Amino acid sequence: MLKIELLESFIAVAENGNLSKAAEQICRTQSALSLQIKKLEESVGQPLLIRDNKGVTLTESGVTLLNYAYKMMQLSSQALDDLKDGQNREIIRLGVPTDYIKRYLSSCLLEFIREFTRIELVIDTDVSGNLYKRLQQGEFDVIVATHWQTPANGELLFERRFHWVAAKNGNAHKRSAIPMALYPENCPIRAQVFANHQLTMRSINVLLSTPSPQALCMAVENDLTIAPIAEFRISDKMQILDPVEHGLPILPVFNEALYLNPDTQTDATLQLISLIKANVENLAHHNDDSE
Repeated sequence: MLKIELLESFIAVAENGNLSKAAEQICRTQSALSLQIKKLEESVGQPLLIRDNKGVTLTESGVTLLNYAYKMMQLSSQALDDLKDGQNREIIRLGVPTDYIKRYLSSCLLEFIREFTRIELVIDTDVSGNLYKRLQQGEFDVIVATHWQTPANGELLFERRFHWVAAKNGNAHKRSAIPMALYPENCPIRAQVFANHQLTMRSINVLLSTPSPQALCMAVENDLTIAPIAEFRISDKMQILDPVEHGLPILPVFNEALYLNPDTQTDATLQLISLIKANVENLAHHNDDSE
């Protein structure tokens, strides 16, 4: 094995062409340097230097090793730099609702990743109720979450409207016990469905529970269920249901807001927040058919 310390001494000798000058450069005695060169020659099994009254020159093997020595020293230096950078690498922990992660990625998060290459952005997805709870437990630096109440301790991004929808010309919404597809437990949209359901309304039969808006939309379009769907996701294969006419719970306007962990804010998190806020219009209104 070629030791970095020996290669460093060998490079000094090769560059100076003189043992005495090389020893002075690397702060060693000439005898100690000579011993190191001898150990290196024993390691490679080849003479590396030709000594004469004028100094030292490299043998053919010495020239070959010198090229490798430079590369190995460069790799060693790069490894130390990368490890040093890793120790100081900043991490931002961001929580985003599962059903909106693609929208946030395409609108602003990919731009942040591209711009801030020394910051690791750790994104986790969950339903809004769980995101807010996990923020309080210190798991996140920033979250985006949906709620029906105006955020008292967050910053409002925009309002998001939901409608009850059924398949166009379908029959699912005509059943006595209405089949529903809903977001999972701790989702504020699901919570409001049950909170606003009254005994005089038609009974609810939950057939599908999922964080995936694509799955909700497919269940509706295939006339399996009705569902509360964000306005921008309503397709021409769906029809909007009037909640009063069909005996359904009224859906409030939902507020999408930023919530911060006050103990972990840095200049980088403020940059991320500014980027999200700058893309509010795209996040709220731009419809992506691939979602």
